[in-house]
Amino acid sequence: MSHPTDAERSRETAITVRYWAGARAAAGTAEDVWETDETTGELSLADVVARVLERHPGEQMARTVGVCSVLLGDRPVRTQDPDAVVVRPGDVVELLPPFAGG
Repeated sequence: MSHPTDAERSRETAITVRYWAGARAAAGTAEDVWETDETTGELSLADVVARVLERHPGEQMARTVGVCSVLLGDRPVRTQDPDAVVVRPGDVVELLPPFAGG
């Protein structure tokens, strides 16, 4: 029986935000991970986006996030009210800007 690694255990109690294409360029990283505890626990998608913009301030990031499609796991959520979308520890939020080309 294999035991989870520290990184795997951390992912179970954290919220991960992955950046793709232009969002990755604007953030300067492929992902951010926020550890959760009793005080943070579940967050709304609006809270997660606010944390993203706080961690990566600037007009380029704000513009990029504003046009991104958002997935929570494999579920698209961008058309839903960000205040009503619950992001739980262990969840992954994917920020996908529009892609050019075909």
